Amino acid sequence: MPFPLFVLLAAAAADEIVVTSARAPQSAAETGQAVTVLDRELIVQRQAVVVSDLLAQTPGVAVSRNGGAGGFTGLRLRGAEAEQTLVLIDGVKVNDPSSPGGGFDFANLLADNIERIEVLRGPNSVPWGSQAIGGVVNIVTAPPSSDPTFTARAEGGSFGTAQAVANGSFTAGPVTASLGGGYFTTDGISAARTGTERDGYERYAANGRVEVSLTDSIAIDLRGYFDHGRTELDGFPAPSFTFADTPEFSTIQELFGYAGIRAAFGSLANRAAFTIADVNRDNFDAPGSSPSFIARGRVERFEYQGDLKAADWARLVFGAESERSRFGDGTSVFRTGIDSLWGELIVKPVAPLTLTGGVRHDDHRDFGGHTTFGANAALDLGATIVRASYAEGFKAPTLFQLRSDFGNPSLRPETARSIDFGVEQRLAGDVLSGSLTWFHRRTRNQIDFTACRADIPVCADGARPFNTYDNIAQARASGVEAAVDVRPSARLRINAAYSWLDAENRTPGNPDFAKPLLRRPKSSIALNVDWRAPFGLALGGTLRQVSDSADRDAFGKRVRLDSYVLADVRAAVPVSERLELYGRIENLFDARYETVLDYNTPGRAAYAGVRVRL
Repeated sequence: MPFPLFVLLAAAAADEIVVTSARAPQSAAETGQAVTVLDRELIVQRQAVVVSDLLAQTPGVAVSRNGGAGGFTGLRLRGAEAEQTLVLIDGVKVNDPSSPGGGFDFANLLADNIERIEVLRGPNSVPWGSQAIGGVVNIVTAPPSSDPTFTARAEGGSFGTAQAVANGSFTAGPVTASLGGGYFTTDGISAARTGTERDGYERYAANGRVEVSLTDSIAIDLRGYFDHGRTELDGFPAPSFTFADTPEFSTIQELFGYAGIRAAFGSLANRAAFTIADVNRDNFDAPGSSPSFIARGRVERFEYQGDLKAADWARLVFGAESERSRFGDGTSVFRTGIDSLWGELIVKPVAPLTLTGGVRHDDHRDFGGHTTFGANAALDLGATIVRASYAEGFKAPTLFQLRSDFGNPSLRPETARSIDFGVEQRLAGDVLSGSLTWFHRRTRNQIDFTACRADIPVCADGARPFNTYDNIAQARASGVEAAVDVRPSARLRINAAYSWLDAENRTPGNPDFAKPLLRRPKSSIALNVDWRAPFGLALGGTLRQVSDSADRDAFGKRVRLDSYVLADVRAAVPVSERLELYGRIENLFDARYETVLDYNTPGRAAYAGVRVRL
């Protein structure tokens, strides 16, 4: 097994609070699971525009994108499928109910007004339920502030790109609110590697959070997120039907909402909420044409969560959920539902040791009941933290997989079992910190699109002679994630991340048995260096190396995607306390590479902007 020359930050200081592991605030030193935190300072420092570019620099993450900005962007955690990662925005599950696999498309998620991102690596279905097989990405937008604030940013650059973002926060009596919005447009690049026509992208978005304090112990939370995107595409035109320039385009509109109440009674904190995730997709063959593809997805969820501090050494986090989903294709509407109960016990039998164990039961309208377990331990020895966890994950079949023309109502949920062990070490205070984690996961009952066979009940009557979905796939993934963060002075910070992955197909009888899973690089390294001069000038750079991977061509043949190296440089200088100028060059050495076969990627690009704080 190769060992890294460079390793990067995976966890912050021991007193940092994370919420993704237990679905409740918890010291990072008390969780036995691997969590990476990206805070607002880091997001601003790296001049991030697209969230997926930030996540690609964290351990255990692989990102693929179909072309330039706006192209479908999938994120794979620890070698799991893109559809097996749960994504939340302000507490709302945002995985796309309108897509066949139910995965979240990161293409439309920009870093506008994002305050914090937590990335939990590994299954965690006890508190979070379906889809948390690879892990959980928890995104938190800018919260309301007790003091009035206003920030804005505008930038422009290569490929005819322009962006404007603003966010404001205010307080009026018992009400605090944060409102933000953003607009992004680019002429783009050709989505097809061999194309010459630019495929543009346009997106506008808004988000808001309102908190109303009714009493010292009772408050109302309202949260909303909306975006609309238009992406130009390439396709397979006649007569050659090879991937090339076409006038096709797609639109997507996403609305995520949360309405909840928090009430604390002594040692019991309560939260009840209603959430919605509404996604509408349309594809068009050309401007002015009728949609060639329509997808309408909506998920409504009622949830209750309790957090009981039973003793100084014992805490119980528990909840109940009821979810209803529907999917429409323009002619038919399909519905399903799932009801859940879950609980986790967190205990500290001795001062440095924290033990967590939990169980969840889901009752699905179509596949019936499913029970999930999980446990983890963290031993905090001060400068050293030792972690271990066992976790189970599951993913319920989507409505498309269950009820569409290719659906199979007999599907069972995909399941995974995982173990990991890790250690985090700090030296000389916080001057040097590092972590090392090993994991192993086995996934069963993966749902795959397959030819109809007589032993599949939905195919037995011959009414469906072609293809359907079935639980036939299995996969295994093992790997190492390493991290180091060096702060030799208050002005200089160096951090790097290394991931090594062995993910392969374990489906008996499959032609790809024992071969690497597609679009999973064997290894990746990300190195970040940031320095601030005494007069405020900030300079930084990112170097990222990704090893080769495999993909499949239009005829089903496995094809190698070559390794690549990307380098970015950035600078920012304050003009005053309220005004800052910044700029960056992406893909400095103009590398040519692919993350998806036959799809283009941007070459060297330069951007400059201004940031205002009031």
